[in-house]
Amino acid sequence: MLLQGIFPPITTPFYPDGKVYFKKLEHNVERYSKTPVAGLTVLGSTGEAIMLSDEERREVLKVAREVATPNKVLIAGTGIESAIETLRLTEYSADLGYDVVLVRTPHFYKKVMHPANMLAFYRTVADRSPLPVMIYNVPGFTGYDVPAEVVVELADHPNIIGMKESGGDAEKIRKMAEATRHVKRSVTVTETFDAATPRMLKAPTGNNGQGGELVQVAGTGGAKPSSAAVTVVSGIKTRQKEVGFQIVVGLAQKLHPSLEAGAVGGILAFADAAPTACYEIYAAWKEGDAELARLKQERITKATTRVSGEMGIPGLKYGMDLNGYFGGPARLPLLPLTADLKAEVEQLLADVRN
Repeated sequence: MLLQGIFPPITTPFYPDGKVYFKKLEHNVERYSKTPVAGLTVLGSTGEAIMLSDEERREVLKVAREVATPNKVLIAGTGIESAIETLRLTEYSADLGYDVVLVRTPHFYKKVMHPANMLAFYRTVADRSPLPVMIYNVPGFTGYDVPAEVVVELADHPNIIGMKESGGDAEKIRKMAEATRHVKRSVTVTETFDAATPRMLKAPTGNNGQGGELVQVAGTGGAKPSSAAVTVVSGIKTRQKEVGFQIVVGLAQKLHPSLEAGAVGGILAFADAAPTACYEIYAAWKEGDAELARLKQERITKATTRVSGEMGIPGLKYGMDLNGYFGGPARLPLLPLTADLKAEVEQLLADVRN
C-alpha cells in the first residue's frame, strides 16, 4: 500500500444541536476528491472520533466511503482503547472497502503503557486485521509518546506498513526512518506511480467489465507498454514499487523538515482547510526543489501553528468555512471561536484560499 502524498484527516460536520450533518460530510468529501491530495483519512483526531458514538462512527465511515472517488486512498481511524474494539471497527471498515486503518496508541492507562503493552496491542491488531495497519502517535492529545524503539520493532510486522507521527520531532522521524531501512516491501502502483489499492483494482473499469483480472501488457497485441513490468488490472496499467516502512507526519508546520528527515507524506489537519497549499510543499519536495518547498512551508507555518495547532478544531473548522468547505460547530466541550479569533483566522488565511 503506497502512502505517499497528502491526506486530509477530514472533520465531522455537525448541526448546531450536535447531530452529525451527513449532507455536509458528503459535500466536503466530494470537494476533497477533486483536489490533488492522495487520499482521505476518516475518523482521525480532527474528525472528533472520540466524541462520536459507535453508531455514528460507523455511519460516518459508510457515508465518506460511498462519496469518495475511487482513485483516492481511504484511511479509516479505528483506534479505540482496547484491542477487541479496535478490531471490530477495523473489520467493519474492511467490509466497507477502506484501504488501510490508522490505530492510535491506547493512552487512558498511560502509566502502565510500557513497551510490552504496546507491542502486544499492535501485534494483536495487526495479526487479525484484514487491512494494513498504521501506528498513530499523537502525544499532544494522548499524553503518551510511543518510543522510537517500539516503532522500529513493530515495523518488522508484515501487516504494519507505516505510522502517522504527530509528535513534531523531525529527529525522531529521522531516527525511525534510518532504523527501518531494512524493511523492503513491494506495493502495486499505477503506471505513473500513484497508489493502486486492492479496492481500486477490483472496480470493473475495463472494457470487459471484469474486475481483478491481471493481464500482461506485452501479450495484449495492443500498444507497446512503457515498461516490461507493466501489467493491466481492471483496465488500469500497474507496476510494482519497492517501499519501506512509511512514515507520514501529522503537523503541517513540520511537513518540509519531516520530509527531509525521511517521511513520505502527511496526514495534516491544516489540509482540511488548505489542501492545495499543503500539497504544494510535498510536490516541490518530490521534485527536488528544496528552496521552493521551504518557501511554500514558510507561507503556511504561522497559519497552521495558530489555526489548527493552538485554536484546534474550532479554529480549523472556521478556516474551512472561509475556504468553501463546511466546517461548522464542534461538539461540546469544544467552544466556537470568539469574534476576535475569527478575525485573526481570516487574516492568517487571507492568502491561503484553496
